[in-house]
Amino acid sequence: MAVFEYTGKSAGGKTVKGVLDVDNVRALKAALRRDKIFLTEYKQTSAKGGKRGAKVKGGKAQSAGSADVDFQELLTRISPMDIAEMTRQLATLQKAGVPLVDGMTAIVEQTENPKLKRVLSEVRTDLNEGTAFSRALAKHPKVFDQTYSNMVRAGESSGNLDIVLQRLADFTESQVRLQNKIIGALTYPVIMLIISLFIVAAMMVLVVPKITIMFEDLGADLPFITKMLIFFSDLLSNWWPLLILLGVGAFTLFDRWRRSEDGSVKWDRFLLKVPVLGDLVRKIAIARFARTLATLLSSGVPLLSAMEIVETVVSNKVLAAVLAEARVAIREGDTISGPLKRSEEFPPMVTHMVAIGERSGELENMLKNVSESYENQVDTRVNALTSILEPIMIVGMGIMVAFLVAAILLPMMQLTSAVSG
Repeated sequence: MAVFEYTGKSAGGKTVKGVLDVDNVRALKAALRRDKIFLTEYKQTSAKGGKRGAKVKGGKAQSAGSADVDFQELLTRISPMDIAEMTRQLATLQKAGVPLVDGMTAIVEQTENPKLKRVLSEVRTDLNEGTAFSRALAKHPKVFDQTYSNMVRAGESSGNLDIVLQRLADFTESQVRLQNKIIGALTYPVIMLIISLFIVAAMMVLVVPKITIMFEDLGADLPFITKMLIFFSDLLSNWWPLLILLGVGAFTLFDRWRRSEDGSVKWDRFLLKVPVLGDLVRKIAIARFARTLATLLSSGVPLLSAMEIVETVVSNKVLAAVLAEARVAIREGDTISGPLKRSEEFPPMVTHMVAIGERSGELENMLKNVSESYENQVDTRVNALTSILEPIMIVGMGIMVAFLVAAILLPMMQLTSAVSG
C-alpha cells in the first residue's frame, strides 16, 4: 500500500484535496473516479508522515526523488478537543441516517487540522475497502486510544453507533474540561514562581557583584547574611554552566528512574501519601476511573474488557494495580466493590456506591454519580489550593526580598555607625 496526497476537481468544479491509501496511481485514479473527482495533481508519501516522493502534475514529475516536507503538519498536534468535535459531528451525521463513508468524507473535507485530516482520510480509505470502523480506528492508536476503538466496536455490534459516538464526545469533553481546570488553576502560581526566580537570579548575577566589590574595597567585616548572599552570587555568576548541567543531569536521572517499572510504582505511591497533593491525585484518578468505566459499560463494552481499559486510563500505578487485581477477582466470580474495598486505596464512599450499583443493577448510574461528585471535589480542591498558593508565594517573595535588602543594608548601616563613631 502507498499513501497519496491528491488535488482534483469535483463534478461541480470545486477543488478537492485529500489523502488516499491505495496500491498505485491507477488505483488512486479509480478511487477518485468513483467519487466523481478528476485528478489534477498528486504526490506519494509515507503512511507515517515521513519523506514524500515526487510531486506529479499533469502526468509528469516535477522533481523526481525530491523530499517535500510539510512543516505545518509537523508542528501541528491533534488535541482531544479536535477528536471530540469530529466525534460529535460524526454522531450527528449517523443520527441523521448519513452512511458512514459519506459522513467520513464530509468530515475529512471540513477538518482543518492537517494531521487529523490525513488520519481520517486513511480511515475512510479502509472503510471503502470493507474494513470495520473500529479496526480502521485501531490502526491509529496515538489518535484513537483503546477506549475509543473499543466503544466504537461495541456500538457497531449493538447497532447504536450514533449513541456511542455521542457518549464518546461527551466523555472526551469532560476529560478535557477537568484537565483544563487543573492547568488553568496552576498557571498563575507557576508563572509568578518563574518570574520571581528570574528576578532574584538577575539581581544575584548583575547587582550583587557590584555591591560586593564596594564592600571588599572598604575592607569591612561583613555580617553572616551578607556573606551568604555573596556566596550564592559567586556560585550563580561563576558556576552557572555547571549548575545547569547538574540540574539537567539530575532531572534526566530522576525521569529515567520514574519511568522504570519499580520507580514508577514507588513514585506514584509517594504521590498518594503527600499531604494535600496526594488527596487531589487520588480524587482525579477516581473521577477518571468512574467516568471511563460508566461510559464503557453504558456503551455495551463487556465488564472485563472495560476493566482492562480502565487500568490504562488511571495514571497512578498503585491504583491501576488494584484495578488489575479486581479484574482477576471478577473473572473468578467476585464483585467489583469487594477488591476495591479490601485494597483500602479507594474511599469507603466509592466502594459503597459501587456495591449499591451492583446490587441494584444501576452500576453505570452510580459510577456517573461518583465521577460527577469527585470532579466537583477536584474543582473545589484546586480552587482552594490556588487561593492558598497565592499568599504563600507572596510571602515567599517577601522573604526573598527581605533577605536581599537585609544583606545589602546591614553592612552599610555598620559602616555608617563606624564612621559616625
